[in-house]
Amino acid sequence: MPLYLLPSTMSDAPVQNVLPPANIEIIRSLRHFVVENIRTARRFLKRCDRNIDIDTLTFTTLDEHTAPEEIPAMLAPMENGQSIGVISEAGCPAVADPGADLVAIAQQKGYEVIPMVGPSSIILSLMASGFNGQTFAFSGYLPHETKARATRLREMERRIHTEKQTQIFIETPYRNNRLIAQLIATLPPGMRLCVASDITGPRQSITTLPLSAWAKRKYDYDKIPSIFLLYS
Repeated sequence: MPLYLLPSTMSDAPVQNVLPPANIEIIRSLRHFVVENIRTARRFLKRCDRNIDIDTLTFTTLDEHTAPEEIPAMLAPMENGQSIGVISEAGCPAVADPGADLVAIAQQKGYEVIPMVGPSSIILSLMASGFNGQTFAFSGYLPHETKARATRLREMERRIHTEKQTQIFIETPYRNNRLIAQLIATLPPGMRLCVASDITGPRQSITTLPLSAWAKRKYDYDKIPSIFLLYS
């Protein structure tokens, strides 16, 4: 029986707008799920099909606080011939997500792992940015401390110039505006920044401009899930 990696929606857009029917059929067939957040996962499953009886399903939490020694036991249903679905908080499981640790163990045990099609903020933002999609790096969250963050940004600048590598990263939504201000203050004005906000959602906005133009632009991305990309 496979371990299914089930992308979840990244916004309140209708499920059918971002997930193929095959995903919904797989979800209907499963009884065991490993999820990053149980409440979010239950809500997602109900959005996929209101007729799913949530109370008959089992959920196991795998998040950043899960101890490594607890993860192997999460595959117990597969030892009994039952499939498991893995659901992230948003987007693709096991990509910038603790689900990767479960997948690694499943691979070690020789279980079949099946990734299902679905939205990835990293790929969708890269597609729309106009930046190099041949070589790119996703760095997750940048350091919080100002000096360390500036050092990381300088390293990104070096990679952009020497390796022609698109740099992709995220921030806690309520700090988005401060991040843009620091990018403007730290990096060359000709460097291009793409801000991809509320991807697949009703407020979706994907804008690429030089930092010199961002410095003159009125924007407010605070509290809106966004992803940031840099390129020359």
